[in-house]
Amino acid sequence: MAHIIPEDGTELPLMEEFYTIQGEGYNSGKAAYFIRLGGCDVGCHWCDVKESWDAELHALTAADLIVQSALKYPSKNVVVTGGEPLIYNLDYLTGELHRHGIKTFIETSGAYPLSGHWDWICLSPKKFKAPMPDVTAFAHELKVIVFNKSDFAWAEEHAQRVSPQCKLFLQPEWSKAKEMMPLIVDYVMNNPQWEVSLQTHKFMNIP
Repeated sequence: MAHIIPEDGTELPLMEEFYTIQGEGYNSGKAAYFIRLGGCDVGCHWCDVKESWDAELHALTAADLIVQSALKYPSKNVVVTGGEPLIYNLDYLTGELHRHGIKTFIETSGAYPLSGHWDWICLSPKKFKAPMPDVTAFAHELKVIVFNKSDFAWAEEHAQRVSPQCKLFLQPEWSKAKEMMPLIVDYVMNNPQWEVSLQTHKFMNIP
């Protein structure tokens, strides 16, 4: 039987939740509780969590239960990721996290309308489904995955759409890191408004 997901976001298809160190982007190095929601139709061929794509594979879980799980850990940072988390209404989940004094971060492609109350929005746009303007406008961080040389020009297109205060990051796609890293280093040295993001959790062998 197909999931019937409440529109108020009181239940969500939870793929996994775990306590770890944020490995990428602006908040890299911070202890955080990760909430990974199932469901994504963006379809990046290099996605390393393709098992998250089908929401039907992941049990509907009460948002209140997710919040209680997050409260068991000492860090007061929660990262909501996916899949594509903005498929769902995240107002209730983030409201409850804030009510308990937890900061809320999201990692999103921006392909769906913005919901939720966020302390940090990491926008990682994908070519397969363009980000929506309401997400772009509020992004605190633009993190572009560099898979080939053409991605630098594509990154600059998106940099024009975010606010002047938005942090700009270039991150090599893991399987192409050896090839792309020298190009990213040169690009950031010549365009210092950008910074380098690395998947440090992969070097630390943590989730």
